Amino acid sequence: MSTISQPQSVEINRLIANLGADLDSGLSLAEADDRLAQYGPNSLVSTPPVPVWRRFLAQFHDPLIYLLLGAIAISLGAWWFQGHQGWPIDAMVILFIVVANACIGFFQESRAIDAVAALRRMTRSQVTVRRGGQARLIAADDLVPGDILLLQEGDNVGADARLVEANALTIAEAALTGESTAVTKHPGRIEGEVPLGDRHNMVFRGTAVTQGTGVAVVTATGMDTEVGAVATMLSDTEQEETPLAKEIASVSRWLGVIVIVIAVLVMVTISLTSNIATMSDAVTVLFLGVSLAVAAVPEGLPAILSIVLSIGVQRMAARNAIVKDLHSVETLGSASVICSDKTGTLTTNEMTIQQVKTEGGTAHIAGVGYEPIGEVTCSTGQDINEVYDVLAGGALASNAELHREADDSWEIVGDPTEAAFFVAERKLADPIDRETRYERRGEVPFSSERKRMTTLSRDRETGEFVVVMKGAPDVVAKYCAQVDEAQVRADVAELSDQALRTIGIASRRLHPEHISEDLEDLERELIYEGTVGMIDPPRQEVREAIAQAQRAGIRVVMITGDHPATALRIAQDLGLVTAGGTALSGIELDKLTDAEFAEAVQDVNVFARVAPQHKLRIVDALQDAGHVVAMTGDGVNDAPALKSADIGVAMGITGTEVTKDAGAMILRDDNFATIIAAVRQGRDIFDNIKKFLRYLLSSNMGEVCTVFFGVIFAGALGLRGASTEDIVLPLLATQILWINLITDTGPALALGLDPETDDTMGRPPRATHERVINLGMWGIIFWVGAVMAISALLTMDFFLVGGFIPGSDNLEVARTAAFTTLVFSQLFNVFSSRSTTHSAFKDIASNQWLLGAVILGVVLQFMVVEVPFLQSAFGTASLDFEHWVVTIGFASLVLWAEESRKLIARIRNRV
Repeated sequence: MSTISQPQSVEINRLIANLGADLDSGLSLAEADDRLAQYGPNSLVSTPPVPVWRRFLAQFHDPLIYLLLGAIAISLGAWWFQGHQGWPIDAMVILFIVVANACIGFFQESRAIDAVAALRRMTRSQVTVRRGGQARLIAADDLVPGDILLLQEGDNVGADARLVEANALTIAEAALTGESTAVTKHPGRIEGEVPLGDRHNMVFRGTAVTQGTGVAVVTATGMDTEVGAVATMLSDTEQEETPLAKEIASVSRWLGVIVIVIAVLVMVTISLTSNIATMSDAVTVLFLGVSLAVAAVPEGLPAILSIVLSIGVQRMAARNAIVKDLHSVETLGSASVICSDKTGTLTTNEMTIQQVKTEGGTAHIAGVGYEPIGEVTCSTGQDINEVYDVLAGGALASNAELHREADDSWEIVGDPTEAAFFVAERKLADPIDRETRYERRGEVPFSSERKRMTTLSRDRETGEFVVVMKGAPDVVAKYCAQVDEAQVRADVAELSDQALRTIGIASRRLHPEHISEDLEDLERELIYEGTVGMIDPPRQEVREAIAQAQRAGIRVVMITGDHPATALRIAQDLGLVTAGGTALSGIELDKLTDAEFAEAVQDVNVFARVAPQHKLRIVDALQDAGHVVAMTGDGVNDAPALKSADIGVAMGITGTEVTKDAGAMILRDDNFATIIAAVRQGRDIFDNIKKFLRYLLSSNMGEVCTVFFGVIFAGALGLRGASTEDIVLPLLATQILWINLITDTGPALALGLDPETDDTMGRPPRATHERVINLGMWGIIFWVGAVMAISALLTMDFFLVGGFIPGSDNLEVARTAAFTTLVFSQLFNVFSSRSTTHSAFKDIASNQWLLGAVILGVVLQFMVVEVPFLQSAFGTASLDFEHWVVTIGFASLVLWAEESRKLIARIRNRV
């Protein structure tokens, strides 16, 4: 068997011979097994799975992790140089944090991989083939070239195949070509090479049969299919790094520079202001510099970031969204444009009849979707029986089915347009009488050439036969003896102006002796019953979701293969455009220059009748204009656009395997409202990231400033006079590490879980050039750090003999009080860090985790100060009641300083 190029143009007998196929009996079981071994499974070859050990090591590939690993190495070096006595606690703590962070990231990534694999198992299809002389149901993965594929309504096409037989066969190819309507297929040779959408004698993997039956011979499987060709093209599309990943990498690099500068500056300052006489003194200075450098690094940041993002991912999973990468949650939060498909995402993907026009007037039918609930309201003078005759006639001439599931939901089998008649009929009457009364005797199926469908049914009660025609109203009217064609045209125009799809219904009753064997002979002298207007209605929750997006400064763009009028109607219903808005078609886009295209993309919110390649071009143009773009898609050809977008959102129900691979997030419910929920979640997460970054860095800055200025002003504060040592420090290295231990973990993590404190959806998206830590935030960090240092040093001066404020305590007590003040200052600071403008007292009890972390911090600090064996380990002394009161008072200065700054900021904002 040899490979055949352009199978649509090969004479069918030659093709079958070349493939070694047998139309009557199919391949033998042994031959099928041999070919499966030769060609491999009929599956797409995705990127080889990354080994577990490599996925785990990849968690350490981060600039901040490199910084922490460097801190571990320096700490271990200082510990060894000091005589390596005891355990290197600081290095062990940082190492634990680094490993914990890697485990969290690895665990979450594994969960995402498992979720995607589960989706694939759910969507794995089976096909019917003729093998060994019998029709057999097999897994699509087991198809091989030369198999005889048997197609019927509702089947997924498992491989590329050339049609041999077709009976009213229509295929939904939107997933592959972007064509929104089903394509009528027929056998026969096609000359030469033609576009994919025009190969009407071929069926392709990833498409679905919407009507009719067919027989085809498989010509290509796996990566040799058209779907496989698109999957191969994906490797040429680069995936963008998420904005958060870029930001954290940038912050990490800056922190690395700052840490080195701080360590060197402090060590040089101490050396210049102190008498370094011995090697022990030099080691003390080195160890303090290392400790301060470690203190300046928020070593809890990677773990806290991973935990916060992981929790966000879990919350999104509960809202029907599977996020494959932790940072993708935040990326949605910074999206400025969401490009969305229409069908199934903005709409229900459930065709619904809304109006029925009869000779007596217009009936309006309420309710959406397949649940048969909704009131039917007739116009004055219109007979309800006329309306029922139209709907029952449409149902009688349909092959779809409507079922009530065990969970009371309603599902259809077959064409959604036909199912709409069953739903509307049930809103008027129980269809059981019609179903039991009429027996189908014949059918002339719909085709693109006929534009109509005709059925013949026998009335069991009267013995009469009923001919029902359903199709384009102008076509149906031509076969009617009783019809006002002008009125039909007027009705169609009125319904079309509302972007409703129109279908005409006509019927005729015949005595048995008038029945002809040729059903097409009966398509005459019909009575025109009426015209229905139907539409795939917008999801009820989407309008509110779009309003939320617009309030948040996010532009929503509809990109659909549907008709411009229908797209505009849906867009207007959802509030995407106002009355009089415009839509651009793919043909119009192709006529634009690059400059005109870029301008159009900035101004137009509805693109209709577009091909999948237009989606990629639109995404690229929006990104070139500086937007962060989220892109939804379900079809194979959507995959490059999804991969190119800042975040690709694949549909979990209608999405293809290739699309789910390309997307960073998968929607289990295909619902646009889920995307907006993810946007809110992403913004909340980003706010919380800024909160704990502001908290961590300002607290660490307080420690650095306390030691730095404590050394510089040691004489003025009375530190030198209180000690006989050559090097007098305001804080010991172990105390600095302790502060980091109890303040950089629990409180910071609790901030990462903080509920919304500011109106996250009431502000525009974060600009692409905006830093996570901008100049304003750096100003707050240095301001808060300075206030903390002043509070701690004033506390020390208050109790220490000498200095600005006369005191009576020794250095050990005064240092303990300053140490405690710094700890409590950071615990006060955690409440201030919840918002840069709102008071810390607003909803202060809304975060129970934060209250618990602060209480735990207070208890631990009390133990370090008062428990004897901890006093020895951390160089502390017991404090009396007065010490505790003064300490808390000075520590609260940071809270009052921030409250004052926020009050001024609120006043300025109002002005």
